[in-house]
Amino acid sequence: MVTAMNAPLNHPMPLLEPDLLRTFVAIAETGSFSAAASAVFRTPSAVSMQIKKLEDILGRSVFLRDARSVTLTADGEVLLSYARRLLALNREAVSKFVMPDISGVVRLGSPDDFGERVLPSVLKRFAQSHPAVAVDVVIDQSSNLRKRMNGRQLDITLLTCTDTMMEPGVEILLSEPIAWAGAKGGCAHLREPLPVSIWEEGCAWRSAALKALGEEGRSYRIAYMSAHTAGQRAAILADLAIAPLPKSFIGGDLVELGEDDGLPPMGNYHIGMLVAPEADAPMRAAADHIRATFELFHETGRF
Repeated sequence: MVTAMNAPLNHPMPLLEPDLLRTFVAIAETGSFSAAASAVFRTPSAVSMQIKKLEDILGRSVFLRDARSVTLTADGEVLLSYARRLLALNREAVSKFVMPDISGVVRLGSPDDFGERVLPSVLKRFAQSHPAVAVDVVIDQSSNLRKRMNGRQLDITLLTCTDTMMEPGVEILLSEPIAWAGAKGGCAHLREPLPVSIWEEGCAWRSAALKALGEEGRSYRIAYMSAHTAGQRAAILADLAIAPLPKSFIGGDLVELGEDDGLPPMGNYHIGMLVAPEADAPMRAAADHIRATFELFHETGRF
């Protein structure tokens, strides 16, 4: 008897479509179907249909869902590793043929607080779409970043500013209230003089806080100084001081304090971007990625 070794398979292996994998990864990274929908520019119902299709192909559940959260199953964890590798390989292949041939170096500046929150997302997406462009990052306070831009040491920089500290040519990407942050259950805001944690001259949050306290006639002392948000949080959580922070930074063990707690409002601050006037293609591409990241924050509330 002769066995046919080259007979065609009756059940060919199904293919995982990149769009399904992209949506799956977006949900895994954001922890939310609605946030992922904004990231992949689809409706939440379309995203749900994509995940159902993916689970039907694999014959496995990839997410555990309840009213509050979405988490990966054990099979979902395994798939996530494969999905990221497949998408990376797809991007690499496409970039060889159809992506603009952009290469070079972009010198990017950012304040510490938003460097920690924004840059990981920006750098990840930019590296995926422009693998031939290197990004050199400088983290410093906004006043020093302005000087670096004026000295042509940076190509792009993010800045924190208020209406009275606005730099000419700044493109505003985000405006939000500055709020007083205290420890949950803390009493630092009841002490006299008021213990405040701030940074040195040039900080937009410091400027707004001291101006508000001065107009209120409230006595205060600078109890703690740190250029880093982590240091500010440590002082607040230890109930050593309260601090002016962006409203979006407050949550968990930090609570917002206001007029009911005897503290004056401080108004808004802005995150702006300065781009060198002679910006080349890599710089313009990086600036577009930064804009897109802030647009996503406006839609989803997360970077």
